[in-house]
Amino acid sequence: MNEPRLQRIVSAQPYPLLFATISGAHLYGFPSPDSDYDVRGAHILLLRQVIGLTVENETVEDSRIIEGLEMDIVSHDVKKFFGLMLKKNGYVLEQLYSPLIVRTTPEHEEAKAIAHGCITRHHSHHYLGFAETQWKLFSKESPRRVKPLLYVYRVLLTGIWLMRTGKIEANLVTLNESFRLPYVPDLVARKLAGPEQSTLDEADVAFHEAEYLRLRSLLEQASAESSLPEAPSEQTRGALNDLLVRCRMSSAAGTHRVESRPTL
Repeated sequence: MNEPRLQRIVSAQPYPLLFATISGAHLYGFPSPDSDYDVRGAHILLLRQVIGLTVENETVEDSRIIEGLEMDIVSHDVKKFFGLMLKKNGYVLEQLYSPLIVRTTPEHEEAKAIAHGCITRHHSHHYLGFAETQWKLFSKESPRRVKPLLYVYRVLLTGIWLMRTGKIEANLVTLNESFRLPYVPDLVARKLAGPEQSTLDEADVAFHEAEYLRLRSLLEQASAESSLPEAPSEQTRGALNDLLVRCRMSSAAGTHRVESRPTL
């Protein structure tokens, strides 16, 4: 999907962007007709904005309808974003590696190469925690909606895949090509069909609870057996630090380059 409005919206952001990608339901493979666009990225504050006592706009957020598109825009300054990469934060890695690219730079590609060294076995805690949150949300609803259930399965499969392969894959449809869970295509189809198809019968809940517990156990096992490191290496930290310094200096010199890539 090539959406020129997204290019214009991203171009209007207040600071130079290292990258901007699409996250949320579009990335996960089950956007509804009314799904908003979750734009995520990293911006570069000017040097004069970060050398003083107070640093503002480390995170920029904007949620509103722009040019007829319902937008949810969040970007972090590169220092904050790189700091999150060094923690067990699966969100920022999914954003960094999202194939739905709105804006990219050579530094974006460099950050993706460095980010492989940020992936650890402890990222499993991120996915276990988020799956538990989504399951609790699903369990409390009446009627039960398909959307939070899909998030449960998406998160658990992403986590298992990451522990087994060391690779980020956030698209549930793509993941299920390997996991082959027979109920996933039907759930996705119901989500895509709209509100009238997006609830579950109570009779199905017990089955999905058993599957949630089974996949959660698989994720815990995959984490225990993973060959991923315990923490990012000093080399990885150093590479991110060097990239951060170069981003700051390029921004100060006005030489930061951007490339629009309308791959949506």
